[in-house]
Amino acid sequence: MTDPQGSEKRGWLRRLSNGLTRSSKEMTEQVVSVFTKSRLDQDALDRLEDLLIEADLGPQAAQRVAQAFGAARFGREATEVEVKESLAEAIAAELTPHQGRFDPMIGNKPFVVLFVGVNGAGKTTTLGKVAANLKARGASVLVAACDTFRAAAIEQLQVWGDRAGVPVIAKVLGADSAGLAYEALARAQAEGADVLLIDTAGRLQNKTALMDELAKIVRVLKKLDPDAPHETLLVLDATVGRNALSQLEAFDRTAKVTGVVMTKLDGTARGGVLIPVAGAATAPIKLIGVGESAADLQDFDARAFSRSLMGLDQ
Repeated sequence: MTDPQGSEKRGWLRRLSNGLTRSSKEMTEQVVSVFTKSRLDQDALDRLEDLLIEADLGPQAAQRVAQAFGAARFGREATEVEVKESLAEAIAAELTPHQGRFDPMIGNKPFVVLFVGVNGAGKTTTLGKVAANLKARGASVLVAACDTFRAAAIEQLQVWGDRAGVPVIAKVLGADSAGLAYEALARAQAEGADVLLIDTAGRLQNKTALMDELAKIVRVLKKLDPDAPHETLLVLDATVGRNALSQLEAFDRTAKVTGVVMTKLDGTARGGVLIPVAGAATAPIKLIGVGESAADLQDFDARAFSRSLMGLDQ
């Protein structure tokens, strides 16, 4: 979403490392104690696999990471840093194929971004951060508050809009969300906006009526632009752990998810859940969040994430 350079990039990497402190501690304390005392053998690798599963990597990813680590270290003693470096490399290799890029400044105009996810995942906040970051890059941005079921969501977007200087299109509580999305896209086209960001009601993936409403939003957007939405971001909350996996398939089936955003990585000791999520998703991981400010939402970088997860400097 941004291309930070110099001090800005260093600042983000610091925030990432700080945000992943709890996950890093969970991942490294037991692992390091196991592997810095003796030569790496099969029993130790089996123990590593168990520890990685406990850290929410899931059995398949844990097995692959343990095997990659073993291939590099089997039969050898290693220092704490060497153990962390090898594990970071193995995790990065697991994640790199699932790394994507989010840049609505390239391509169609207005570029329509639909935000979907369950209640409490951080969807509205994520949209607000994206709006602020795009505005700071000089983009002309409109926001549609299509979560018409929650007054708090509309108010929250209006606060972000006022802060960033971005217009927020909203209606009364309970208004037709698909109709609002249609009107917002028509306005964005008429005004020549660069980007239209559409918030949607948080919905459980097993509630058919609500998922049907999401599908309706997609259908009405296509009446004005057959290619819209150009990006559908599924926002997932890292604090729910592997429960995030159950949300992937239903949202993809309804709205054709093109990118995943993982939020609240700073609020959990199980940041490793990003690894099985990446493996299960048909869409790449595009953004991650580790704090409350707009600067705390950034492009996903597999290597930076993996090193921070292992408590290593970038």
